[in-house]
Amino acid sequence: MRAARALIGLSQAELARRAGVSIPTIKRCESNSLRAPVVSAETQDKIRAVLESGGVEFTNGNQPGVRLRRS
Repeated sequence: MRAARALIGLSQAELARRAGVSIPTIKRCESNSLRAPVVSAETQDKIRAVLESGGVEFTNGNQPGVRLRRS
């Protein structure tokens, strides 16, 4: 998520504001812990929607990660 946010130039605070979640929630999602952050599916969907609306594409398969969507 941190890489996706960086691709479109959003701060943690701006992502939180646009997604309607708290800054600590964004920080938890971006933590480097080995286990998945504990946030609801609804919260994950809100954050993902903001990132995707900014042009982020989440990849999977042989190249997991994020990239900017092609025009």
